[in-house]
Amino acid sequence: MAVDREHVLRSAAALLTRKSTATMDEVAKAAGISRATLHRHFAGRDALVRALEALGIEECEAALAAARPAEGPARDAVRRLVREIEPAAGLLAFLYTENQLFEGEGQHEGWARIDAAIATLFKRGQAAGEFRIDLTPAWLTEALYGLLASGAWAVSEGRVAPNDFTFMITELLLGGALRHPERPGHPEGSEHAEHAEHPEQPREES
Repeated sequence: MAVDREHVLRSAAALLTRKSTATMDEVAKAAGISRATLHRHFAGRDALVRALEALGIEECEAALAAARPAEGPARDAVRRLVREIEPAAGLLAFLYTENQLFEGEGQHEGWARIDAAIATLFKRGQAAGEFRIDLTPAWLTEALYGLLASGAWAVSEGRVAPNDFTFMITELLLGGALRHPERPGHPEGSEHAEHAEHPEQPREES
């Protein structure tokens, strides 16, 4: 019987999202195939992880295309992106922990494409005056990745309702990224500096 490679990958992704330390035997069982059959398709865990990486990149790029990042207000495009990427968030959370994927010269070029596309979205928001300019696009991109991974873990562990995933991530990210109206006499960034120089003193208990 022919083995559906995509079915095997998606079964592995679902299992590893829940249990990142799962063995190849456990992956084979989750996919409904023998360990020998799994080995014929993926020589070892590293080969499986690399295949999952390719799947994750493919799904990220599809989500980016569906989110139409160049259209409308940048904040709305960020919300669309999180909504579109949600189905792949669990897989991305697993890949996020696989350090070997992001070290050395062997890094998949797909990640650079995704980084550039998301950073361009944040740059567009900054140019339009929507997003703060004291937070770099690279940092906002990393913050988004971190929130996506944390949200996926929280959902998988039952600490967050799946229906709240997009709302919580976008509200937290945009709450920090959006540029707020300046106070009279306080140019952008001065409030942060003033707070740093004169932090609030703790109130004395009565």
